[in-house]
Amino acid sequence: MAHCEQVLTPVRSVDTVLTRMRALDATLPARDGVAVFNRVYLAVTEAVDRHIDSGLFPDARAASALDVRFAQRYLAAVEAAEDGRRPPACWRPLFQSRRHPGVRPLQFALAGINAHIGHDLALAVVDTCRTLGCEPVDLEDEFDRVGDLLTSLEERIRDELMPGPDLLRIADPLTHLLGSWSLERARDATWAAARALWALRRLPDIAGEFTERMDAAVGFAGRMLLTPLPT
Repeated sequence: MAHCEQVLTPVRSVDTVLTRMRALDATLPARDGVAVFNRVYLAVTEAVDRHIDSGLFPDARAASALDVRFAQRYLAAVEAAEDGRRPPACWRPLFQSRRHPGVRPLQFALAGINAHIGHDLALAVVDTCRTLGCEPVDLEDEFDRVGDLLTSLEERIRDELMPGPDLLRIADPLTHLLGSWSLERARDATWAAARALWALRRLPDIAGEFTERMDAAVGFAGRMLLTPLPT
């Protein structure tokens, strides 16, 4: 099975990432599904930047490299969609459903997190290992700290974007749907995938097939998360 590598536009620093995300935030309609996820991811990246500046990561260089390689894959998916190219399968449900009136903001946010954690993060770990000449185990602390920030933010956005008590008729199917996805399980699967891809780095055909199947599986989960609900 042939695997087409995602085309990555060079991103050199966390500041560059923040500039691009803020530009997207300023130009996209607020209700657009990509805009909803972008606001969430911008908040995460700002938190990572503050933690790096405050010395809260054991290895600031590794944390910055991982953050940049991670964001680069999301920004490349946005650029692909804007240019009329096909983004990775994990991102297609979000771009295809971004204006659907039956999809709630919380669904958009979690579908983006699913694509970015379930697919992009594993590849970003491998990218960072190649850049720094290290092994995945050397990035485990940085991986865990970024994951902890995402977990705390996921809890906050669930509280902010979940319909209130006056909308329980809508919230019931939404609660059921989103309860089937877990960020903690996604993080565990991603770490295992990153280690597997690193072990397969000298077997590009197998690594490519593994990546393509991972991409498709994450895309399937994203499509389920974006199931339109009654208005």
